[in-house]
Amino acid sequence: MSASSKGRHEHLFFSGMAVLLLATVFVGFASSYYLAGMVNAPLPSAIVHVHALVATSWMLLFAAQVSLISARRVDLHRRLGIMAVPLACAMVVTGLMAGADILRRGIPPGQEHLLFLINTDMVFVFAVLVALGYRMRGTPQAHKRLIVIGNVALMFAAFIRWPVGFLFHNIPAAARAPYGFLLLMVLYDLWSMRRIHPVTLWAGAFLVFVFEVQFLVAETMAWRAWADWVKNVGS
Repeated sequence: MSASSKGRHEHLFFSGMAVLLLATVFVGFASSYYLAGMVNAPLPSAIVHVHALVATSWMLLFAAQVSLISARRVDLHRRLGIMAVPLACAMVVTGLMAGADILRRGIPPGQEHLLFLINTDMVFVFAVLVALGYRMRGTPQAHKRLIVIGNVALMFAAFIRWPVGFLFHNIPAAARAPYGFLLLMVLYDLWSMRRIHPVTLWAGAFLVFVFEVQFLVAETMAWRAWADWVKNVGS
């Protein structure tokens, strides 16, 4: 495969991943947010409204950044990258606050400790991978994979709202649905490089490990005590 052909395929793949991630978010939040008027959507609290606005802005910025690379506007990509830092920080802060709001509302009944942990883990994996992605911005192959997988970590929030029987409010299934994006990354690496890129391997393994361990941690007394403390502080 020539360098130019490889470059075209790479742009197509990562642009396609961005579209799939945006579509996943839209389908998940269409009825409750995007088609419900956004600002006027009947969301449960002010912090959820703020987080929804921040998360939407982040996903749009992510799509714009991918588009700029495809258009070979690296200069604009780097300028917009400066905006990404405070927005990513806002994602972390509002994401954690929205997670605490889950405890305050006690949803879903009897499983709020697990849902709070999954929300915390999404934010944790996102923060770690995006921070590493920013640090490795001078290494494009590593940078783009870290940013994409960091966004994949957020997809549980959309999948659990998909109007599909096996995903809708099915916590275990929705938590593992994002693994499909990781599989696409692995298949692309094998097709384009005949090997799995190290970042795809360890970043994907990190996400899967955290997401699988959380089902065990959520049942521990230590986590339940922590969640109850957070709930009481926020009450």
